[in-house]
Amino acid sequence: MPKILLIEDNEDNRDSLSRRLQRRGFAVSFAVDGKQGVVMAGTERPDLILMDMNLPELDGWEATRQIKSAPETRMIPVIALTAHAMSGDRERALEVGCADYHTKPVEFARLLTQIEALLSSGTTEPTTPLTGEQTPAAVAATAGLGLTSAPDAVAGNKTE
Repeated sequence: MPKILLIEDNEDNRDSLSRRLQRRGFAVSFAVDGKQGVVMAGTERPDLILMDMNLPELDGWEATRQIKSAPETRMIPVIALTAHAMSGDRERALEVGCADYHTKPVEFARLLTQIEALLSSGTTEPTTPLTGEQTPAAVAATAGLGLTSAPDAVAGNKTE
């Protein structure tokens, strides 16, 4: 049974999401702030982390940086959860080490697809940080999207 660490300060979001994940067969533990999340990532060693980016004590951006900088936790994939759908937030999440990004409110079917894709990929390599020199095609290739350009991404065109 895959273990997910849910780092979320909002009790309603935490309860709803953890119940839905448990019904799908995941073991779920949770932290209510970034500091607790960093500690639990090291002690619990989850298979995946769902990280709210707007947390008390230590925000999700810095908590992810700390998790990704520690040798014992750097290989754990992190999905950023944020209500901020501002331009550049996805890139910022990738820069700090997140493997994927999901805006709130959570669309559970899509989040479940993201979780299953990361868990089934079997990758043990940390997420490649996004740099200013990368083109949209390079970013898409790194993410395994098979897209050739930003317009292709918008149009949903994939290379085969």
